[in-house]
Amino acid sequence: MSFEKTKWVWQNGKFLRWDEAKIHSSAFGLHYGVGVFEGIRCYETAEGPAVFRLKEHMDRLSASAQVYQLDIPYSQEELNEAICETIRRNEFKSCYIRPTAYFDSGSLGIRAVCPVGVNILTWEWPNDFGAEKLAKGMRVTISPYKKFHSSMIPTTAKATGNYLNSILAVREAASRGYDEAILLDMHGNLAEGAVENVFLVKNGRLLTNDQNSSILLGITRDSAMRIARDLGYEVEVRALKLDELLDADEAFLTGTAIEITPIREVDGRAIGAGARGPVTEAIQKTFFDVVSGRKSEYLRWLHPVWKESGARKAA
Repeated sequence: MSFEKTKWVWQNGKFLRWDEAKIHSSAFGLHYGVGVFEGIRCYETAEGPAVFRLKEHMDRLSASAQVYQLDIPYSQEELNEAICETIRRNEFKSCYIRPTAYFDSGSLGIRAVCPVGVNILTWEWPNDFGAEKLAKGMRVTISPYKKFHSSMIPTTAKATGNYLNSILAVREAASRGYDEAILLDMHGNLAEGAVENVFLVKNGRLLTNDQNSSILLGITRDSAMRIARDLGYEVEVRALKLDELLDADEAFLTGTAIEITPIREVDGRAIGAGARGPVTEAIQKTFFDVVSGRKSEYLRWLHPVWKESGARKAA
């Protein structure tokens, strides 16, 4: 991941050069973690760059903002255009997109409702684990940290402060040589990876959990479920036990950053054959065909960057 090719940032209605895009040290969101964000990808297609499931991501951003009473001062249409223009100005064919809304400077009293700032970053960010892990799978560990319950903090809102839990889990896993951490919920069932949803494959059927297991309802998760059903696989949504992961024929993680990446072992124990399985491979292949614009039946999921009115190349 590198910001070196990012020249422009959209911030509060203006396009700023990278070095000019700053937030004040008194910003409420900096001190208390009160902000919401989205992770979105733009993919290169034969018809030009296209943002994957932009509407669904921005709908979730709006819903997350409502949870924390963040009154975003821009319409979804304005933000969509700002995202596309930021991509155009940075001349990216594919990139990662991070819109963030947060309480800005105003007061640091805990009850304060401050002005809302909005920031849009785009940068080049290939899959977190690269082509090798996409094919061979990841080594994961069960984290000693539990995923917080929705009665503590809303788990279906994508809030900035929520990710302290994930950072602790993934850094602990990395310190023991693992690629990723899997968190359990407060009942000891599977929750999710540090920043991903979990899928199991057993006897040709997909299994995954829902918000009752303290997960974020991922857009890539939803995409994988729809693709799987379209391919003829049954998808069952319910609470999942740790033993079911260990006994699975296949397992994989889904998320914007990680896309669809198989799990080959958990705490040194091989999952299935210890490599990417055929069901995972079929869903993964279809997913990459979809985001590349090679599946006409899914084109509704792609938002062309150059289709917006008034689109222009940066001077």
